[in-house]
Amino acid sequence: MRRPDLLRTVPVVTAAALLMATGCSSGGSSSSADGSGGATRVTLALDWTPNTNHTGIYVAQQLGWFKKAGIDLKIVPYGSTAPETLIASHKADFGISYQEGITTARAAGQDITSVYAVTQKTDVTVAVRANRTDISSPKDLDGKTYAGFGAPYEKPLLQKVIQNAGGKGDFKEVTLNTSAYAALYAGKADFAMPEPTWEGLEAKLTGKPLKNFQLSDYGFPAIYSTVIASSDQYLAKNPAIAKKFLAAVNKGYEYAADNPDKAADLLIKANKSVLTNTELVKESEQLLAKEYYRAADNSIGGQSKERWQAFADFEFKAGLLSDANGKKLTKAPDASTFFTTKFLPGQ
Repeated sequence: MRRPDLLRTVPVVTAAALLMATGCSSGGSSSSADGSGGATRVTLALDWTPNTNHTGIYVAQQLGWFKKAGIDLKIVPYGSTAPETLIASHKADFGISYQEGITTARAAGQDITSVYAVTQKTDVTVAVRANRTDISSPKDLDGKTYAGFGAPYEKPLLQKVIQNAGGKGDFKEVTLNTSAYAALYAGKADFAMPEPTWEGLEAKLTGKPLKNFQLSDYGFPAIYSTVIASSDQYLAKNPAIAKKFLAAVNKGYEYAADNPDKAADLLIKANKSVLTNTELVKESEQLLAKEYYRAADNSIGGQSKERWQAFADFEFKAGLLSDANGKKLTKAPDASTFFTTKFLPGQ
């Protein structure tokens, strides 16, 4: 569900590599050329292989809502070039991203903006094996071993959670080279940060359940774990197309929230060779529909300045934000520029 090579900064890649990754011309945004039947071509870069975070997009595609909006959507499979790089380099119009990646990229001056929040609830927890009776709170993780992905924000995040639970925040780290729950049950680590909507469910279905601690219960700011991003350049040049695209996307996620079983079927139909564990897909979709797609006010896709600023402040205080020259920021950035909601339906 998550890319193993979590983004720290948007890397520099050659124009040739970007062209190979997207198949686009070098004349700017890929949507400048018409797609099939006179529709406007729009590209969207995936962050990983198709999964339930992408359901609304595939629902809208399968039910013809992009086509009805005059959009010929090209979904760019995940490859060696991160979607954040493709977006910031204007070689993809939209892409699947996450709040951490956009925060560090925007702080470094990259042209990337979040336009749609797929998940409204933080889709990551601190987890241990369910049978660990010696661990009843994050404070019990002092001295234990954490299996992570090597992202800079992981250690300060976990230190904050452990300290807020009454611990010291001292633990060992190993780089995760397998799924989170597999590493825990193999004895390679005591705790990890899996996604409850995928790895957590996978663990349960294989008879190896996890015990989860919600980050928000221990003072960590809520984050948008999955978002759709674009660039300021693309949005300025194509506001009408952006609105039509997000209207179709929003319709797709509303359908997924209201009809999780049918939505899962459409996702699987579009990705039969990838999504072979249909039980996992179905359960994941049910959980996302129940707890993650909709905000407390029942809305879908929205984002708030408060949530973006809280995480930017956390990253700044932890010394994780740098400018375009690699120098640490001397003050917290204004995160209100990291996202926009003006292209959502009704705005």
